[in-house]
Amino acid sequence: MTRIDGRKENQLRPVKMTLGFADFAEGSVLIECGKTKVLCCASVEEGAPRHVPEGTGWVTAEYAMLPRANRERSRRDVSKLKLSPRSAEIQRLIGRSLRAAVDLTALGARTITVDCDVLQGDGGTRTASVTGGFIALAIACRGLVEAGVLEKSPIRDCVAAVSAGIVADAPLLDLCYEEDSRAMVDLNCVMNDRGELIELQGTGEGRGFTLAEQRELVDLCAGGIRQLLEKQKEILGG
Repeated sequence: MTRIDGRKENQLRPVKMTLGFADFAEGSVLIECGKTKVLCCASVEEGAPRHVPEGTGWVTAEYAMLPRANRERSRRDVSKLKLSPRSAEIQRLIGRSLRAAVDLTALGARTITVDCDVLQGDGGTRTASVTGGFIALAIACRGLVEAGVLEKSPIRDCVAAVSAGIVADAPLLDLCYEEDSRAMVDLNCVMNDRGELIELQGTGEGRGFTLAEQRELVDLCAGGIRQLLEKQKEILGG
């Protein structure tokens, strides 16, 4: 099928990553995937939550969309100190994905919070948050090493994410909003640089899908994630 932006079925949207977008965060990047723009900032605090073992660190994430990130104004996510269900689900996904990249014992008794704020949403905000959030996290960990706080970075794997879906019975990589809104099947995939799956979210929006279709979508995502991992390593200098 002909895509709205002329891309091939297995082609990512243009990706741009701007390091140091926020001056005061221990790690920050503005990630742009097509028209989707997410600011990811990593903050380091001494001490870890009480639920983690003594001497072990923690990585968590928060996610929010600005009111005019979409085509129509939305209410701010925090209402009476309660997140919207969508934002809560997405930030748990981001947190799980980023923790999978870190040796929490090597991090020590400290917490890294990665804030992902969507400046503009055009599909794929959660996957862009994972990909950009990892860069912010890696920079923050590098800073701990450079400051002599840690002997080596606790990062053990690079992690990136992308979406795929079935639109008009055609499997497509990295859906923009117009495609996502018409998708029969939507799938979000998180992988590390060893080719291992970290998280897989697949939903039959308009119809069910077969195991063969799921595998085809995962293969599309794997190809896109390999490209994103290469961009991550390039911008991080290795």
